[in-house]
Amino acid sequence: MKVQALVAVGALSLASCATQDGGSVFPNLFEPAPTSAVEALNRYYEDFPESQLPKAPEGLPLPASDAVISRVLVASCNDEELESPTLARLAEEDADLFLMIGDNVYGDRDGRNYAINDVELTELRESFSDLKDRPEFQAVRAKFPMMVAWDDHDMGQNDGGKDFPFKALAERVHETFWGLTDEDVGQWPGTYYARAFGPEGKRVQVIVLDTRFFRSELTPTDEYGAVGKERYMPPPAGAYQDMLGSAQWTWLQNQLQAPADIRLVVSSIQVMPTTHGWEAWSTMPEERQRLFDMIKKTGADGVVFLSGDRHTGFIYEERGVLPYAANELTASSLNVSFATETSERDTRQIGAGFPPENYGAVEIDWDAKKISLVLKDTNGQTARRNDIAFSEIGVD
Repeated sequence: MKVQALVAVGALSLASCATQDGGSVFPNLFEPAPTSAVEALNRYYEDFPESQLPKAPEGLPLPASDAVISRVLVASCNDEELESPTLARLAEEDADLFLMIGDNVYGDRDGRNYAINDVELTELRESFSDLKDRPEFQAVRAKFPMMVAWDDHDMGQNDGGKDFPFKALAERVHETFWGLTDEDVGQWPGTYYARAFGPEGKRVQVIVLDTRFFRSELTPTDEYGAVGKERYMPPPAGAYQDMLGSAQWTWLQNQLQAPADIRLVVSSIQVMPTTHGWEAWSTMPEERQRLFDMIKKTGADGVVFLSGDRHTGFIYEERGVLPYAANELTASSLNVSFATETSERDTRQIGAGFPPENYGAVEIDWDAKKISLVLKDTNGQTARRNDIAFSEIGVD
């Protein structure tokens, strides 16, 4: 039975409940009764007490809009219940910005978020509370300005998408923790946002996508565990699926038309590879092509994709899908490594995948007119690297 059905009766019953602070869930007695479980939940979540939502230690402000950005750190997949020497090592780096791009906590490990009796996402909130107390995390908050994306485990449902019934509260947890409630992203459904830094000729735009809140249900594999079909596969011909939702697609089109020289497009799941059956844009080929076509149509030069999720680091490069070489850096994971080697090989890969704990760096040399995508191991040593001339990604 789907989660939505499981929670329907309990969610509607919230109409007569009280919040933890003793306030009425629906304080306006003349407001019409909710017509669905989702509406009931969302009304309840609007009044969920902020005092019950954990907040990260206060971080540094983002760089000024005219600040030149030359080094950006990237990381994902951090289990807040475990020590993270790799995150501690990352905190010793020098950088202008740190992007924490998904599975920043694992808030669904106990499975309670699938149950009707955890509509308040107890485990997820506990996970963020644990993260804020981690000394490694406190070190990076004190060291770097940060931008963040979420993925399934910090939304609260493994491989979850738009049908996750508790996503409205999960969004509040995310935006409250990261101090985004009063930002533009806090004013619309979903967690996508963008910022730009630097003057004309040295402008870096960071576009953080939300590949969860609006994403359609994935197509299950017909051969579980088979190489290339591990969990999911593309849908049958003619099936409709959506990765970003109409509002976010429109927003992205506008962002791609904004002036920028280098555009770091953050997707919590991988964009370019097509040879595996784990979550990725390749499970929705038409949406993947829609992304490439939008970049072409808007004339957006300098796009580089950044992703996480895979518990293995990868660097990719491919020609032909964009007007210039398409490049992607997958940095994963900080402290949830499952192997030391991988046989996975995509024709787009630059070198072998790197499964040990890792983080990434985007190094921009404005004088030499090149950008480097770097994977670093837990000791801060370079494990993989791809140096790219600006001219290869359409930048003068």
